[in-house]
Amino acid sequence: MSNPEFTDDQKKYLEGFVSGTNAARSAQGLVPFGAGGRGAATPSAPTPPAEFIGPDAEHHKAMARTEAAGGKLVKEEKAKRDEHPFDIYARMKAAANEGVFPKGIDAFRWKFHGLFHVAPTQDSFMCRLRISNGILSHWQFRGVADLAQKHGGGYAHVTTRGNLQVREIPATDGMDFIEGLEKVGLTSKGSGGDNIRNVTGSPLAGIDPQELVSTRKYADDWHQYVLNTRTMYGLPRKFNVAFDGGGTSAVLEDTNDIGFQAVEVRDGQELEAGIYFRLILGGITGHEDFARDTGVILPLEEATQVADAIIRVFIAEGDRTNRNKARLKYVLDEWGFDKFLAAVEKLRGKAFMRLPAEALVERKPHDRFAHVGVHPQKQEGENYIGVVVPVGKLDAAQMHALADISGELGDGDIRLTVWQNLIISGVKDHNLAAAKARIEACGLEWQANSIRAGLVACTGSNGCKFGGADTKRQAIEIAEYVETRVSLDQPINIHLTGCHHTCAQHYIGDLGLIGARVPIDEDGEETVDGYHIFVGGGFGENAKIGRELVHEAKADECPVLIEKILKAYMDKRENAQESFFQFSNRHEISDLQSMMSAVEVEGAHA
Repeated sequence: MSNPEFTDDQKKYLEGFVSGTNAARSAQGLVPFGAGGRGAATPSAPTPPAEFIGPDAEHHKAMARTEAAGGKLVKEEKAKRDEHPFDIYARMKAAANEGVFPKGIDAFRWKFHGLFHVAPTQDSFMCRLRISNGILSHWQFRGVADLAQKHGGGYAHVTTRGNLQVREIPATDGMDFIEGLEKVGLTSKGSGGDNIRNVTGSPLAGIDPQELVSTRKYADDWHQYVLNTRTMYGLPRKFNVAFDGGGTSAVLEDTNDIGFQAVEVRDGQELEAGIYFRLILGGITGHEDFARDTGVILPLEEATQVADAIIRVFIAEGDRTNRNKARLKYVLDEWGFDKFLAAVEKLRGKAFMRLPAEALVERKPHDRFAHVGVHPQKQEGENYIGVVVPVGKLDAAQMHALADISGELGDGDIRLTVWQNLIISGVKDHNLAAAKARIEACGLEWQANSIRAGLVACTGSNGCKFGGADTKRQAIEIAEYVETRVSLDQPINIHLTGCHHTCAQHYIGDLGLIGARVPIDEDGEETVDGYHIFVGGGFGENAKIGRELVHEAKADECPVLIEKILKAYMDKRENAQESFFQFSNRHEISDLQSMMSAVEVEGAHA
């Protein structure tokens, strides 16, 4: 084909088109085309524009500083700069109309809308929601069930962030699903990718007789601020924030990047006596670290403003060259807490108030069975029922039944917990018997069984490409085996996670299992599902990272191995009050292994 000279009109059109495009790119903080002198259609070297403007400016400034210092941005950072994931909605709709899944880096951009293409394990989308404080109305819960039935696999999973996710959504239905969420007052915006994840809070907010404050208002304030502030998206990495109201049920706020803990300040201090938030920072148990106390005490109403300032410092200073070192913990490790908090104070234009621990009333311990079973509320004559959900999975029929129970016999709320179960609140005394019977009728339990009540499992290899084992199925197999052979009188937490992402937080379980491919031949080429087993993890007042007890156990060996360690505990503990946490941390790993070896079990093959 010939290539004639452009006419004057064509040249003017092209000049105007390029000028307009460059103006739009500059407004987004992007490098203008042709700035490098190699043609109008070629992006220049990473020379920043004179001024960054718009809600993404802080991110683009940080990217530019990284490159100016000789750093190489990871592909995800370049993707966010080249085309922000919130600017791709039309492309997502077109892909749904064509019935195609995102390719390449687009799979990362789709996550900003809550859609995860989970190939190769399932050639479908998983959609993760955002549910502030883990509390939704019974009609919203029913709405999710309907969407799962119509557009997904007909079931939902309760997650370890008090949230819901739905799987097996075809390429054609992804957009219908997330738009359907909006119609029932829910959203999936920012639930994946480099964003602030679901805001967790006390599941018993407003009904717990022990709580210092209901977290619901403060979690909602932060949730709404994030949803409506674009700068809070596209961080150097994902970010977790949690609110704990000082109640009986744990929120695991010490595993979050930011934790707000309700505390009571004693009389005679610099601050007026009363209820405040204590600020803890840097939790990421997958990297074997809990959030640490900063000494900062905040008025309750300042939580959102402080979280915003912390995240803006993280936006400026987080690592954009190494995804494995991009979490807040690593900024804190490099800078130290004093330097980091000074930067936050400068940004918000206000100094923090700090108090020592002895200035605070000691927080009451958690009840490890608070999230299951029947418990009285602070409202006289009302109760909540914690429903045991096996490894968090509910089918649509069960969701409909639970929604009906909540709407007809409770206060209409469904409360999701970080333990992958849910709570029906506001059940009056005279409705308890009927509510319990209807829970049982839909195939679920409400009694606090010591094994299943603390059983947590991530998606695993059945639905996640990173999973080294089929965690949900094998967790149920462990529970079915162990509960018929070991009688426990203390709660036990068993966490199964499929990979190094530790979504099920195996490090904080009494017993934590992380998936591994275990070789079964001399060359190590043939493998089966297996686990490394950890022991003695804890949270809250017993925060501790578990220690490895067994290396490379095949999955079918794990039920017997867990039976042995639990029987050793029941036989060797000091008294009936000694918890498994106390027992396991009182002994060296070698001693625990010897105790296990000495336990004889019927039909053992491990």
